[in-house]
Amino acid sequence: MIPHIMVQAVLQQSVAGFYTDLVTRPTGRAVRENIERDLLPGTIAVMDFTGVGCLDYSCADEIVAKLVRDKVKVLLLRGLTDAHREAIEPVLAGAGLAVLCERADGALEGLGASGDPKARADWTAVAPPLYQSSTFTNPVGSTAEVLYSRYGNNPNQVDIGRRLALLEGADAALFLASGMAAAALAHLAVLRPGDHLLASEWIYGGVYRLFREEFGKLGIDVSFVNPTQQRTWKRAMRKTTRAVFLETPTNPLMRVLDLEPVATVCKAEGLALIVDSTFASPVNFRPLEHGADLVIHSATKYLNGHTDVIAGAVAGTDQVVDEVRRLMQVWGQAIDPFAAWLIDRGMRTLTVRVRRQNEIGLAVAEWCAKQDAISKVHYPGLPSHPDHEHAKRILSGFGGMLGIELKGGVRAAERFLRALTIAAHAPSLGGVETLVSEPRLTSHASLTAEQRAQAGIPDGFLRFSLGLEDPDDLIADFAQALARH
Repeated sequence: MIPHIMVQAVLQQSVAGFYTDLVTRPTGRAVRENIERDLLPGTIAVMDFTGVGCLDYSCADEIVAKLVRDKVKVLLLRGLTDAHREAIEPVLAGAGLAVLCERADGALEGLGASGDPKARADWTAVAPPLYQSSTFTNPVGSTAEVLYSRYGNNPNQVDIGRRLALLEGADAALFLASGMAAAALAHLAVLRPGDHLLASEWIYGGVYRLFREEFGKLGIDVSFVNPTQQRTWKRAMRKTTRAVFLETPTNPLMRVLDLEPVATVCKAEGLALIVDSTFASPVNFRPLEHGADLVIHSATKYLNGHTDVIAGAVAGTDQVVDEVRRLMQVWGQAIDPFAAWLIDRGMRTLTVRVRRQNEIGLAVAEWCAKQDAISKVHYPGLPSHPDHEHAKRILSGFGGMLGIELKGGVRAAERFLRALTIAAHAPSLGGVETLVSEPRLTSHASLTAEQRAQAGIPDGFLRFSLGLEDPDDLIADFAQALARH
């Protein structure tokens, strides 16, 4: 085991420079004094049970409630006996604290997370358990937060939110029931009736439909601009503009937008900048580092990565994510615990999956660019792509998404699709298997043919989400399908 002093140093390095300890024994006047104190964010709380014979349960409950209110992240327990464990574990269950126990030899171990006094670090599960429960017990008279899966505080839901916040460099993150739920609630968290939203023209068709068909009913006006020109953003802003929305890379043209000029305008005007970063994932791009205020994902895609979950996510400041959480609870958009557990499984391999898909995407795109039957290839890793230079500058990888246009239009595309043997003809993206879809029938089906053409998406356009198959096999399959198309 690691000596206490070493672990304590590691903990202190992780809490943004706030090293103040709350040290208390859970009895008497010291409890009241500490409960009245204002704790700094990132405080490491220490509860010392040394010499405490019988734990006052209500006192312990009150202390934990205080820690939760003050957003304390780490709790160290000293002098804990088995009797103390039986009293304190139910109070700590679901409190959202990282709990460590200092043993007699000075080493640290984790406190059993199940609420079972028999749960000990010696046999803690390596894989996170599934908490497939709608509700959890709550001590009588407790002021601690009620655990209820619709509230989004099931342990599986909480864990993946923390993981995404770390990946995005955000204060907080929250998973929801779908990517569309994330898109809707992220905007409703910062917009009110009478406000104006300025959005990029190059966005997912479902979000375009949300803005066009639903936001007006809520008293929110939406207008759209070409996102490549900074002056168009500035000219389109109104006195009532409160937020700007864009996605990068875009669906399905894989255009890579430079956020920093837009972020500069938003900061100057006091506007919230919301970015959909689904296609990049946190492995290839982190919008908050480039001036965004809020980032959203369809977690169905790369974050999960196994084509077996529908989910969305929002990451940003504590204040905005808390408002998204409130809306989620009111509108009933919490993610299911099993879906959260599956996403946790998927996020454990996110980096290795996406980096490999970056390699495969570039290999397949370079091959496609050499084929006479393909009139155009949309991939930011190619020098021919209009955003290639700043994609090299701001992306950590070019991704596994690829768009192609075949000579011969829709008929040629359909013949090609029927001849493929590896890629599955299906919507969605970001999984370990290669998928191909026709945006005219899937992501942008809600747009008219004229609107799609105006957006640069001809009806013969094919979008590939490259999986983890051997790139040589994918290229061979493309080659035989082109020969027969």
